[in-house]
Amino acid sequence: MYHYVYILKTLKEYKNRSYVGYSTNVSERLKKHNSSKGAKATRGYKWKIIYKRTFRSKSKALSFEYTLKKDRKKRLSILKELK
Repeated sequence: MYHYVYILKTLKEYKNRSYVGYSTNVSERLKKHNSSKGAKATRGYKWKIIYKRTFRSKSKALSFEYTLKKDRKKRLSILKELK
């Protein structure tokens, strides 16, 4: 089973926000975020996936998610690489 860490970005018509999350099924998780059944921080917005990284270990995925959530500079550097 694969584990994913992803970064979401709000669609153009919304305030510019990003969100970092973990899931084993990113497409289903995105549906939950966009139907306001995902994380509380994502409610009221529509999202798109802009980054996804695959891990074989749940612990490594959760560790990376924690790093991205706590280290804004690292998250911003990933976002800049995508441009």
